[in-house]
Order: sequence, then structure tokens, then C-alpha cells
Amino acid sequence: MPKVYKKRRSRFRLPPALRDLQFRAEYLLLRLVAGLVRAMPLSVAVAVSAKAWRWLAPVISRVRHERALANLAIAFPEKSEAERLEIALAHWENLGRVMAETMQIDRVIRDPSRIEIENLALFSRYKDKLGPAIGVSLHMGNWELAIWPLVVAGANPAAVYRSVNNPYVDRYLRAQRKDLYPGGLFGRGRVEGDHDESQRTARIITDYVRRGGRLGLVCDLHDRTGIPVPFFGKPARTQAIAAMIARRVGARIWLARCLRIGKESRFRIQIKELKVPRTSNPADDIRAIMTEMQAQFELWVREAPEQWMWSNRRWS
Repeated sequence: MPKVYKKRRSRFRLPPALRDLQFRAEYLLLRLVAGLVRAMPLSVAVAVSAKAWRWLAPVISRVRHERALANLAIAFPEKSEAERLEIALAHWENLGRVMAETMQIDRVIRDPSRIEIENLALFSRYKDKLGPAIGVSLHMGNWELAIWPLVVAGANPAAVYRSVNNPYVDRYLRAQRKDLYPGGLFGRGRVEGDHDESQRTARIITDYVRRGGRLGLVCDLHDRTGIPVPFFGKPARTQAIAAMIARRVGARIWLARCLRIGKESRFRIQIKELKVPRTSNPADDIRAIMTEMQAQFELWVREAPEQWMWSNRRWS
């Protein structure tokens, strides 16, 4: 029989001029929303945003809401459907608060009474001899603030972030984070980060830490090429870059959780050093690091499940 060739569908792309116009319109909409949020007192903006996300997100983001419920069923099979639904709705509230706080992040960090670093004495022992270090956190509370201990210690941390396709929005979001990441941002994606190396991020950040840099990462997402380690009793493929870099260049790993206290944009940041094994088997060392890291993250999530981002992909 003759071979039948299927015609490939070409993906429609807007002409560059129209694409730029779309980017500008999206950017102006973002600035309008940010302007409205910044015009309100922080407490009002956070309360309004939390309520809006609780009621609207499950409808507008139906797929992500169903994913949150499915993830909760994996993590808490012993809870009733009603209990898991309440956690899912509370997690949307938390995300609403994070959105408003991010748009007023300068006001949050300007008030030192809002951020308590629980075990600062432990961290301060290494302040003057910190050396290369990696701060690893999870999407909990307002996770952007988890890097704050490194900032307070004068460690000039940088971070890896997933850049967005819209260059105007991307520049705005990076500018909003500049006080949290004085060392700059390494971009992943199509838009270049501050270090102008988005296409070679893994190698560049390894060199950065090797030279004594301090780097912030979030490691609680599904990664199809990651290492499967237990999380709530089920293997979860997890990005291993933090463990690989620390093992390779001799960096410390600090785990951090930002825990929301009440509803008034107040936070407690908990930090814990994760010992990095260096045996004759690097692969076993990396797996051991990842296993301990995710075990600690699971413990933290169990303590305040409503503050973790259940709508993210975790197990598949």
C-alpha cells in the first residue's frame, strides 16, 4: 500500500508587530491591576484578593482546581472529601494573598515586624564564613520571602526563575523582585534573565555557586527528568539541580519554609541546614540529599497544608 503522509498542522503565529502589540496590552493590564492593588492598604488588598481567589479560581482554573483535589487525595486519603475541599479552597486564598503581597512586596519587607526568622542564631553562626550556599524552599506561605535570611545576612543571593514570554511583563516582574534577590535572577525560558544566560542555566548557576555565590531555588515541582523520591508515600520526580551543585562544588544547603501567621501578612521563616554527604558514590549521595529534602518538605506541608500550592503538578 502507498504510504499516506499526514499534513502537519502549522502553529499559527502572529506577525511580529501584532505580537508586540499583544505583549504591550498584557503589560498595561498587569500594570493597571498592580496600580489598583497598590492604591489599597496592604491589609485591604490582601483580604480582597484572598476572597476573590477563593471564589473565582475553582471556576476559572477548573483544571488546576481538580488537580489540587487529586493531589490532596494522594496526600491525605484519610481525610473526607469535604476536608480536602476546604484545604483546596484555603490554598486558593493563600495564593490570592501572595498575589497582592507580591505587588506590594517593597512595603512588606520594609516593615521588619512582619518577618520573623525563627532560628536566626543558628544561621548567624555561618554569616561571616557562609561560603557557597544554596537556599532551597517550597511553594508555601509566601515563598518569595523564604530567601530573606540570606538577604538579612548580607549574602547577596541570586535565584533561578522561570521567565515569561512577554518581555515587558518579564522585566516588570524581575524589577519587583530586585530587593529579594540583590544578586540578580537567572532566567529559564525564552526571555533572558539578569545574567543573560537563559540557554545554559544549569552550567552557569553551577559556576556561580562554585565561585562563592549564594543561590535560591524552589524544588517541589514535578520534573519529568528528575529523580523519583518519596513524597507523601508516592514517588515524585523532583529536580535534583540543588543536590547536584552542592555535591559537586562543596556548597551548603539550607532548607527554608515561609509560614504565614494569621491573615495580616506576617510570616515566620524557618531554616534548617541539610548535611551534604560526599561518599565515593555521587549518585547515592544526590538521592540521599533529595530524599531528606522532600521528607522535610512533607513534614512542613503536613503542619500547614492549606499554605502549600496543591494546584501544581507534583506526582505526574
